[in-house]
Amino acid sequence: MNGNSAQLAACHIADLHAQADAHRLALAARPPRELRTRLGWTLVELGLRLAATGPQPAVA
Repeated sequence: MNGNSAQLAACHIADLHAQADAHRLALAARPPRELRTRLGWTLVELGLRLAATGPQPAVA
């Protein structure tokens, strides 16, 4: 990735983190939701963590 692509990806990841944080705060303010919603956002958070670590080098 060149500098601009890396910067755009970092901005996109930061935006997704902000959305997940906002959702988490909104969720805490209301009664529990259905399982599918919680599972979906858990998967989003897992994807964000994986994206933040970056690609791992392949072991030959």
